Parts: sequence; C-alpha cells; structure tokens
Amino acid sequence: MKVRMPENYERADIAGFILPVSLFTIWYVATQDGGVPAYLLPSPRDLILTALDFVTGSESLTPYAGTFSVHSLASVKRVLSGFCLAAAVGLPLGFLTGRIALAKTSLDPTVHLIRIVPGIGWLPLAMVWFGVGEKTTLFLISLAAFFPIYVNAAQGASSVSPMLVRAGRMLGANDLAIFTTVIFPAAIPSTVAGLRLGLGLSWAYLVLGELTGVTHGLGAVMMDARMLGNVEMILVSMIFIGILGRISDMILVGSFRKLNLLKRGFEE
Repeated sequence: MKVRMPENYERADIAGFILPVSLFTIWYVATQDGGVPAYLLPSPRDLILTALDFVTGSESLTPYAGTFSVHSLASVKRVLSGFCLAAAVGLPLGFLTGRIALAKTSLDPTVHLIRIVPGIGWLPLAMVWFGVGEKTTLFLISLAAFFPIYVNAAQGASSVSPMLVRAGRMLGANDLAIFTTVIFPAAIPSTVAGLRLGLGLSWAYLVLGELTGVTHGLGAVMMDARMLGNVEMILVSMIFIGILGRISDMILVGSFRKLNLLKRGFEE
C-alpha cells in the first residue's frame, strides 16, 4: 500500500533548511578576512577543525585534544543520575497529587512555591550544603528536572476521564488495576512531555553544576576554555551538549514508542 504524503510536505521540508543555511552563510561571510575578530567568533572552518581535534586528537590544536569521550561520558553520567532521581520522585508524587485531593492540597502549594525560585538561586545554598563538585551538580540537575516531571504527571493523571475510571470499576478492577490499565496509559502523553522537559533542563543545569569546579565534563571544558580565552572550545562544547541532549531526547521518546505506550496522535 502506497503512503500518500501531504501536498505541503516537500515544501515544509525544504523550508526547514532556509534559516540554518542563511545563518551559516552570514556567519561564514562575517568571519572572512577578519571582518569579525576570531576571538569573538571563530570561522566555521576553525570550529570544525577544533571539534574534530576534540574527538580524535589528531591535530593537538587545544589542550582538550582527544578528550571528548572522557568529558562526554562524565556529563552523560551526571545527567542520567540527576534525571533518574528526579523521575523516581516526581512521577509518583505527580500521579499521587493528580488523583488524590488530600495529597494535592498538602503537597501542591509547597512544591509550586519552591518551583518559583530560579535554579541558579539554589547554587550558593547547594555549595554550602554539598560543597563543590559532584553532589552539587547532581542536586541542581535533579531539582531542575523534578518540577516539569511532577507538574505534567499530575496534569496527566488529573485529566483522565471519570467515565473511564467508572468503566474499569464496573469491570471489577481494583485500585492497582485501575492505575495500570486506565490512569497510567491515559496520562502517558502528558507524562512523556514532562519527562522531555525535565531531560532538557537536566542538560541545561548540567552546565551550571559543572561550572562549580568539577574536573571532567563538557561544562568544565567550557569554564576552562573561558579562562583561556578559547572561544572555539566554548562553542564546540555547546554544540556537543546540544547534540547529546537531542540524542537523549530521541532515545526517551523512542523507548516509549517501542513499548507502544504513546498515543498515535503524540507528535515529537
């Protein structure tokens, strides 16, 4: 059976390249012949060479040559640890407050009060509590990821139609069966949206945590490169953080789709 694509699909696909190509062209022209100094914005060629050297170490252009695997693995480990901790706490609490009025009344106001405080505002206190290094980074990541996971899980659980719950009761389902067969499947799209937001914030706050003095990680490379005035490495680290963040997001969504837990209408 031949799948018929929408008429505007090809046009939309081509249009998606217009902005990136335009920005790249402006960047290339601006950095030619010293139009923009290299210490402010390196040329695309220099950036690509620095990125390749960071991964392979073939040219030894910077002190970070060939260290990509070490720093990226350290950052991925921190993100996964903080994100999993946030999900382990945020999902149960979110479903609890979404379905039980007493839990919502007692937990929700406090959670939202804490949520208003910006993440960077917790940095000085985290450094007092946990010192400089891994624990502070883990705290900041898990705290930032917790709130969108909690809020979306609560929203998804509370929006389940009462008719579905009553139908399950009529079929003899107990509380556990109602949750696993009715509430959880119906709340999946909202829950996955919260997990994706939490994962994105985990990568954002990774940089904040790694700027506090850890020895390895892409955020640590950014801080060291700033001290050395190496703009190329700052940009390269940012690009790799974006790539790794996008890959982790695709894995997260793909995992739910593989398990057939996402509704057909959920769009990435």
